[in-house]
Amino acid sequence: MTSMGLLQIGLYFLVLLLLTKPLGAFMARVYNGERTFLHPLFRPLERMIYKLSGVSEDVEQRWTQYAGALLAFSFVSFLFVYLLQRLQGWLPLNPVGFGAKQATPDLSFNTAVSFMTNTNWQAYGGEVTLSYLSQMAALTVQNFVSAGAGIAVAIALTRGFARRQMGTIGNFWVDLTRGTLYILLPLSLIGALFLCSQGVVQNFSPYQEVTTLEGGKQTIPGGPAASQISIKQLGTNGGGFFNSNSSHPFENPTPSSNFLQTLYILLIPAALTYTFGVMVKDTRQGWAMFAAMSLLFFAGLALCYSSEQAGNPILAGLGVQTEPTDSQSGGNMEGKEVRHGIASSALWAVATTAASNGSVNSMHDSYTPLGGLALLFNIESGEVIFGGVGAGLYGMLLFAILAVFIAGLMVGRTPEYLGKKIESEEVKMAMLALIACAASILVFTAVSSIVEFPKDSYWNPPGAGTANLNNGGPHGLAEILYAYSSGAGNNGSAFAGMNVNTPWYNLTIGLAMLIGRFLIIIPMLAVAGSLAAKKLVPATSGTLPTHGPLFVGLLAGTVVVVGALTFFPVLSLTPIVEHFLMHQGKVF
Repeated sequence: MTSMGLLQIGLYFLVLLLLTKPLGAFMARVYNGERTFLHPLFRPLERMIYKLSGVSEDVEQRWTQYAGALLAFSFVSFLFVYLLQRLQGWLPLNPVGFGAKQATPDLSFNTAVSFMTNTNWQAYGGEVTLSYLSQMAALTVQNFVSAGAGIAVAIALTRGFARRQMGTIGNFWVDLTRGTLYILLPLSLIGALFLCSQGVVQNFSPYQEVTTLEGGKQTIPGGPAASQISIKQLGTNGGGFFNSNSSHPFENPTPSSNFLQTLYILLIPAALTYTFGVMVKDTRQGWAMFAAMSLLFFAGLALCYSSEQAGNPILAGLGVQTEPTDSQSGGNMEGKEVRHGIASSALWAVATTAASNGSVNSMHDSYTPLGGLALLFNIESGEVIFGGVGAGLYGMLLFAILAVFIAGLMVGRTPEYLGKKIESEEVKMAMLALIACAASILVFTAVSSIVEFPKDSYWNPPGAGTANLNNGGPHGLAEILYAYSSGAGNNGSAFAGMNVNTPWYNLTIGLAMLIGRFLIIIPMLAVAGSLAAKKLVPATSGTLPTHGPLFVGLLAGTVVVVGALTFFPVLSLTPIVEHFLMHQGKVF
């Protein structure tokens, strides 16, 4: 680690910390229906949306109605994105003439599921697959509404803890509208304007063919990128306008654009912890959540940054293999942009995997084994280390339920959290969410690591499972594991050393995304409904305080223990064994 790198990280976290309280308090006012400084501008538009859609903002929903509205909206979103891709060849704003040949049925299914679930996994290159209209009307729109839906679920669960003996948890349509209008839209507009000032492209120009200094021909893509990139970071979406995502100079040209985009990744997830504290009328609870997330975040960052700065021990100088005791000069810059460096790349990688964002400014496949281990564990922890917008908060509340349940077992009393008894129904729903996500990762990884299809069949053009790997050994298995972890964790980043644009991977990763999204959201909404109907239990001398260092440690420890027990066997076969083999002079 270098002093300059540590200074960059310290400055980043300081700015994030300073913004957490004001943004969190603002979001609490928005979702509580209170007036804000943006109401003169957006309140008339909000009322018009309700009138046109037939929504009554004063009518609340039971948890089943809330979940039904979310599922219906998600299905319509999926259908719209799928059809727009398939029909793009007949639609305007398509200067290159992309059509259904580029957006095949299985790829369109995968992409539609990906953006509807806020995963933004990309088995395609944006500049060689999708028209400008598809990028804007399908993907960018989903960046807003899928993020808004995630925040809405977190707010609904928060109301479950805050309310007493009530049968409703809010109105999905109202929460979605307010989150999009008052939070996502203004912040994304500010970010887009700033990115344009840094040189991020925003145009409708045809692709330009230029002559290079060597006399060759090169095609330079354009498009409305800045508007999509701002919301992709803010909404923890992560899907790149271009194939190389935020390592592309048209998406992320300067250190200033890099800093803003990294900040946007964690901005709303961090602020939502304070929103939670305000809405349950105890801001200490929100800061405890923030502290637990920060503890886990810095643990992962320390492992990743130190491993990347140390580099590969069997390399020295300019990639010359030497004795295993030597070190890689200057650290591991493989797969990293020189304009960002190791510290900034490691910070982005840890932030994007902690927050289920998925955008990259460096290639995770080229990280050292322990660097890659930190990124894998961030995703496999349940994406609760700040997590996605909304998803991080309701995911961490899931672990809080388990933490107080474990603490209750230790002292032999019924567990309580924020004055609500945590009983069998809540624990069952929490376990269902954890098991469903973990099972989809492990089962799909196991099947894909052994499956083989007849050559040139529909499922195998040219390969599926291990036939699509570019690396062997533990690193090849890690690529498969990362793909399904990223899908089920609704992250979207990849160890990109494998071809996933095949029917097998498009279908199975798409199914993993659906499991990771809805088999967590629906149980958490059930928990919200159950908690909202309960009465408040007065605190006693036996009640576990949930705002101090003891609970912060218990909560962070629960996340680590559950993740370790679930995934340690497969991680020991992938980055961990690869690390030891690397020290024996073996690479893959």
